[in-house]
Amino acid sequence: MVHIKSEREIENLRASADLVGRTLAEVARVIGPGVTTKTLDGLAEEFIRDNGAEPAFKGYGSSSNVFPATLCTSLNDVVVHGIPDSRELRDGQLLSVDCGVILNGYYGDSAYTFCIGEVSEEVKALCSITYDALNAAVEQAITGKRIGDIGSAVQSLCESNGYGVVRALVGHGIGQNLHEDPQVPNFGRSGNGRKLKTGLSICIEPMINQGGTDVFTDTDGWAVRTSDGKPSAHYEFMVVVQPDRADVLSSFSPIEEALDSIPYNMTVDIEHG
Repeated sequence: MVHIKSEREIENLRASADLVGRTLAEVARVIGPGVTTKTLDGLAEEFIRDNGAEPAFKGYGSSSNVFPATLCTSLNDVVVHGIPDSRELRDGQLLSVDCGVILNGYYGDSAYTFCIGEVSEEVKALCSITYDALNAAVEQAITGKRIGDIGSAVQSLCESNGYGVVRALVGHGIGQNLHEDPQVPNFGRSGNGRKLKTGLSICIEPMINQGGTDVFTDTDGWAVRTSDGKPSAHYEFMVVVQPDRADVLSSFSPIEEALDSIPYNMTVDIEHG
């Protein structure tokens, strides 16, 4: 069942989204070669709890397989759901960081892909097209459009540039639950699917591969990897459908301001058209 949010609920979601963005900015301030994803995870959990919220991902899952960390840290060919560990990040790697919080009973959820040190031009291009696909999809999240319009915006841009759009994973509704209806695929046909109503809150999250579309789940039961071993990028916004323009609850500005403060040899500037 799709739940249309009231103004009060939207403001609660906005506060949760803001905290996610600020948490990812804390990660951005220290990310770089030599840092472990476990360190990033501890920093994020402390910041979330210090701000009166709880990590949304830690403990999520079935009784037999719960996610053990605050962040999903997905390295190189890991599309999503990578578990933080003690390995040090290295120059040239790609790291997608997905973060969720629960604040005042409402969820926040967003993801950003970081380049570690000097990365290849091919990796930069992958990040740029995924970022642009997110923005193209957000432009379709207006009253009267359909879910297929969002997916089509991602698919047409990415496939026309030679990238693989992951089909096994989708975006989702969000509110007092992390995953609500409707599902929001990154592929589809314009004019098809559920009609978007004012007040619908969704997460739009292109997951785009440098190679093919196929993925598989690792032996840990969480990390989803590209089948061909090529890198993948992932960006995610929380938005609320509105009549003329989507209300984007998430912001990457704190993250990118933090990255800009890092010495040049610790990060890479990516041009997002």
